Amino acid sequence: MSPVDPAAGVLLVALPVPLPRLFSYFPAVDGPAAAVGARVRVPFGPRELVGVVTAIPDAPGDPGPLKPVHAVLDSTPLFAGELLASLRWLARYTHAPLGEVLATALPGPLRHGEPLPDTVQRGWQLTEAGRTAIDAMRPGRPRQLAERLAADAPLPEARLHDDPEATGWRAAARTLASRGLAEQVIVDPARPHSIVRPGPRLNEGQQAAVDAVLAGAGAFHPVLLDGVTGSGKTEVYLHAIADCLSRGRQALVLVPEIGLTPQLLARFRERLGITVHVLHSGLSDGERARTWAACLRGEARVVVGTRSAVFLPLPEAGLLVVDEEHDGSYKQLDGIRYHARDFALVRAQALGVPVVLGSATPSLESLRNAQAGRYGWLRLRQRAGNAQPPAVRVIDVRKRPLLAGMSPELLDTIDRALEADGQVLVFRNRRGYAPVLLCHDCGWSAQCQRCDAAMTVHGGGRRLQCHHCGARRPVPNACPDCGGLALQSQGAGTERIEEALRERFPEVPVMRIDRGTTQRRDALERHLSEFGSARGILVGTQMLAKGHDLPNLTLVAVVGIDEGLFSADFRAPEKLAQLLIQVAGRAGRADRPGVVALQTHHPGHPLLATLLAGGYGAFATIELEQREAAGFPPYAHLALLRAEAKQVEHADGFLQAARRCLEQAADGSLELSGPLPAPMPRRAGYQRSQLLLSSAGRRELHAALDAALPEIHALPDARRVRWSLDVDPVDLY
Repeated sequence: MSPVDPAAGVLLVALPVPLPRLFSYFPAVDGPAAAVGARVRVPFGPRELVGVVTAIPDAPGDPGPLKPVHAVLDSTPLFAGELLASLRWLARYTHAPLGEVLATALPGPLRHGEPLPDTVQRGWQLTEAGRTAIDAMRPGRPRQLAERLAADAPLPEARLHDDPEATGWRAAARTLASRGLAEQVIVDPARPHSIVRPGPRLNEGQQAAVDAVLAGAGAFHPVLLDGVTGSGKTEVYLHAIADCLSRGRQALVLVPEIGLTPQLLARFRERLGITVHVLHSGLSDGERARTWAACLRGEARVVVGTRSAVFLPLPEAGLLVVDEEHDGSYKQLDGIRYHARDFALVRAQALGVPVVLGSATPSLESLRNAQAGRYGWLRLRQRAGNAQPPAVRVIDVRKRPLLAGMSPELLDTIDRALEADGQVLVFRNRRGYAPVLLCHDCGWSAQCQRCDAAMTVHGGGRRLQCHHCGARRPVPNACPDCGGLALQSQGAGTERIEEALRERFPEVPVMRIDRGTTQRRDALERHLSEFGSARGILVGTQMLAKGHDLPNLTLVAVVGIDEGLFSADFRAPEKLAQLLIQVAGRAGRADRPGVVALQTHHPGHPLLATLLAGGYGAFATIELEQREAAGFPPYAHLALLRAEAKQVEHADGFLQAARRCLEQAADGSLELSGPLPAPMPRRAGYQRSQLLLSSAGRRELHAALDAALPEIHALPDARRVRWSLDVDPVDLY
């Protein structure tokens, strides 16, 4: 190793390790100089890690013996300006190591030190010889492609890749190129590559919402777009995005689920006429890295993505949209526990651009901010076009015989909808065949050996699976306790409902859509395409409850809502109300009227009565009053300190010591509850405990955490347990 000149300065590097500090290195002996925001490869003990330079102090003092950087990986920083500043804010807010936050913001290949990928967009066009030779070509894929290129060229490869009618286009393009009839060209990503199709005429409410969003262009302007299901919120997004593009700016649209992406992408591409980039976990590492690089270079003008897309660089940002802003999927539940909606607001403020939060069932936090005037509040109370709100019917199933959880009245309602050539959605928010396997003789039930949870029956009653740790085992032939043969599956999941409906309606197509049937890429899009518009039955979980437009769906049958009516989680009523409103909103979205049938053993429950009488707005008003009286968010601010260990004494001992540190730091500004067992005390073989922190003021909560966390990190017990801090927890699990 060459000697290092101490006068060369010191680099402060953030590394992806669970230590709340930066690490000092001398610059590389050879090669380019490192800039703040650039990645570097450095030695770290026996390993070599990729980190990010976060500072180059002018007068670092005596750094002591330091190692030099092995390599500078970026000639231009990946993190600069607003993005680096926003990620520093996120590290402070979540009280997480900056190195881990920066690593979370990068796709895998860039996190591991690979160079920025090539993002040049290529397309195909006919040569002069190709244009004159079309009529003489034989039928086949090369001719089909040539005819498309003659009508619309240059045609980007990304558009051909996404077009289901262009199967085999690569081989056809190579054939044409080998004959000199077509050529590959570079496509301008901002240039329209198809005819922009006009959308429907906006109604008065939509036009007012568009005008309000555009009035705030060029400055930070948070807006809550509170529109009933089917009110045309996507049309408002599209008009705002089109205006953003006309000003030469970038737009980022966040969606909660991968399943919403294909339908939204097709609509955006048709209406905007440009390449719409995408980022979600269903893509390969290379595809995610290319989208990230295209955003950094300003080539990606419109991006649709799930939670992690909030970290994309936006050097020419003009608009941020968070669709279904209430959805719990925006909260990261492990690693860096950020909330994408909240971080989108922080980034929009730093970028000086409008941010639109859209939902038919806004979170109570967003509603409270709108009521307080911190957000603009735009309300759409009319469904788009001629669609009318669905009629809601509650079915009392007390003392009624049930077939896979469905009452005779519900089955008759499904039968009538099918006879009218309608489509039916049977909603059950529990996948698998049955929730429990029970011995009818002695009462034994199949429990996970690693978790305090029952194993779910899958595979038509042949397999047991834990939905918490993933453990699997076959269903036993006899009861392990008494040896009896009276093993019975209790309750009904989507698999069992699908089986029962196939038997009841053998002449009608029945399709199940849940996590088990949509694991492959684009599976949901293919399933819905196969389902088509003819009469049939969809059986699904909450995957189908939001965002999907099914014009011929006339009946939504909700099976089994009672579990959500009685829960220890203070957020459970809000989640259930949102779920019911969202799934009900799938019915009657076109010209045909819709019906929603809700099965319950508790038809007089106050939550159902409130929703039926006054809708989500009436529920939210009552719930906010109860939250304020109880001192729960949004009228208080929470943090949850979790610990898990093989021995519960170790987890509780760590949390007791952490509590003493917090009590000393808070000086009475915090309310502490615990240590207490987690709602599921044992998971994946670990005993789990938690300590809940509550404060009336956000500033007081963070001040106490800032003061106490260094001492908590230094606790001897901190090395014996796995622990984490979750600021603004969504699930107190």
